[in-house]
Amino acid sequence: MLFIRFNRTLTHFQLVTGIKNNLQGEARAELDKLNCELKNVNVSAAKSLEEGLEETLTIHRLGLSAELSRSLGTTNCIESLMSQMGAYTDKVDRWHNSDQILRWTGTGLMDIEPRLRKFRGYRYLNVLRLKLREMVAIRTKKKMATAVPKLYSPRIPPSYRL
Repeated sequence: MLFIRFNRTLTHFQLVTGIKNNLQGEARAELDKLNCELKNVNVSAAKSLEEGLEETLTIHRLGLSAELSRSLGTTNCIESLMSQMGAYTDKVDRWHNSDQILRWTGTGLMDIEPRLRKFRGYRYLNVLRLKLREMVAIRTKKKMATAVPKLYSPRIPPSYRL
């Protein structure tokens, strides 16, 4: 039992160290190394780390505040919202049209809003929005720079030919 606790503590330390690493490549290398070690000890934990690896590195790459990183690092806020919305929508056998879905969703959200917890780090959401826009702009520039121009030969309809 002591070995399991020690191993769990060591793994947690390695995970935190890997995430806090400032350089993106080094963080990925640390987490990949930890993943290889976990495969020998706990396959389930290794698979879980693999699933969340890209999301973890994206949060790291954005350089978000600790509060916002903590909130976005889990799916708890979405799961809480979905489970509360399920109380309204799970009983519906057949949706008649998309307007009905929107009405029920809107009504359900307004009803559960007072019971929702405040999002940790909500003050930094504007910073997140700006950083995401910046990342999208950079990716778009890279994509446009590497794109090969297509040769376009329009087909002239027979009625316009001489």
